[in-house]
Formats: sequence, structure tokens, C-alpha cells
Amino acid sequence: MYPDLPKLQHTETGNFFLIAGPCVVENSEMPFEICEHLLAITSRLQIPFTFKASYRKANRSRVDSFSGIGDLEALNILAKVGQTYNVPVVTDIHNEREAEMAAEYVDVLQIPAFLCRQTDLLAAAARTGRCVNVKKGQFLSPDAMVHAIDKLRHFGSTNMMLTERGATFGYQDLVVDFRSVPIMKRNNVPVVVDITHSLQRPNQPAGVTGGNPELIETIGRAAVAVQADGIFMETHPDPATAKSDGANMLHLAQAEHLLTVLLKIHQASR
Repeated sequence: MYPDLPKLQHTETGNFFLIAGPCVVENSEMPFEICEHLLAITSRLQIPFTFKASYRKANRSRVDSFSGIGDLEALNILAKVGQTYNVPVVTDIHNEREAEMAAEYVDVLQIPAFLCRQTDLLAAAARTGRCVNVKKGQFLSPDAMVHAIDKLRHFGSTNMMLTERGATFGYQDLVVDFRSVPIMKRNNVPVVVDITHSLQRPNQPAGVTGGNPELIETIGRAAVAVQADGIFMETHPDPATAKSDGANMLHLAQAEHLLTVLLKIHQASR
């Protein structure tokens, strides 16, 4: 149905695919630990798996927030993770220069939600020939994402996804409108639901984003029930010590239980 997706995202099982990993590359060991753990689970469950980690975090509230260990160092780690475990890898980009740079190391370029309307960024991502995952802006309706897809196609992309990650509700909350899944599928692209960022509580006075991780399974259950093509989530061996977005991450030890539950619901909904 969706040609040219990265390897492992489409199998004869018909299961949803998983994009998962830590928020950001924190050191040289953790990405391998997380990827190995998730790959073991997804292999048993026959869930196609793509590893995710940002090589750098550009959208930070506070000037002293952790942003990364260094662009090239982190990108090299991501490339090595993909090669070691033979899995596709996705990372965020923030400007045109980064598109060309990151494309040399990863399989999928992700457009952050705040940047989903940036024409030059979408054009640069499309021109790399890599798969592009565009996160729906918290400020946009699902219908409006047709314009992001049109831009990508205009600039030559044939390989793209859209991700729902919640809509802004007041100053410090997000709400997922699950109508967005069938609406965005009208663009004939895979639609993913981000089940961790959609539970953020942004704009906290302390400058550190909050979250409601106890509801991750709730959002995930609904996502697979409405037949999202993929699930996106951030996970960490110890979210309390994560250097970015720990307040809304899934504990790595809970990943197998969650994916097992979601897979049962997904198969029942078919």
C-alpha cells in the first residue's frame, strides 16, 4: 500500500510499525542498549521497528537545557546503531543545512511539529531522497497537513509519513483528536500516532516540560484501535534521569507489556 518505506516497516504480518528510542543521544552507550532491547521485543512480536533519537535538540525552553553531545558525534552513533542492528534510524532536523548533513547518517528525516509549515525545510528534506516523517503541528488541523504532503511531493519526495502528536489545549496541555488518523490517511501516506509527546505538559513556569506518562497505554490503545499505521514513542531505562523529555517517556522496562497489549488490540480491530 505504501511503497518505498524504510526496510522493516512493511511485513506480511500486517502489524503496525514502531518508531521508538530515547529523546536524544545522551552518550555513546545508551542508544545501543535501548535499540537492542526494543529490537528483541519487536522481533518476537513481529512488529517492524525503526530506531529514533535526536542527534541534537534545538527546541529547548531554557538556555541551560541539554541539547546534545555534538552533532557529528551523535550522528555517527546513530549510523552505527543502524548498521549494528540492521534497523532503519530516524532523527530530527531543524534547517536546510541539517537535512543534507543528517541524510548521510540516517534513513528517515523527521520534521518537528513546530516546523511543519517551513517550506524550505520540507524542500530540503525531500531533495535528500530520504523518507520524511512530518509531525503535525500542535496548532494545525489534520486537514491542513495536506499542504505539507503537497510540498514534499512538489519537491520530489515519494516516501513520507505524517505523525499525530496532539493539539494545543490552553497553555499547558495537549489533546489527541483521533479523527486525525483517518483524515490524514486521505493523503495516501502512513499515519503514525506519537503516544508520548502527546502527553506532554508544555510551557511549565520552571522551563522543564511536564507530562502524564501514566496515560501512554491509553493513548496507544486508542491509536491502534483506529488503525494507525505506526506508533511513535520515546523510552528510556530511567526516565527520571533523562536529559530531555523524561516527564513523558515510557520506562524501557514497560515496553514489552505495552507492545503486547497494543498488538492484541490492533489484531482484534482488523
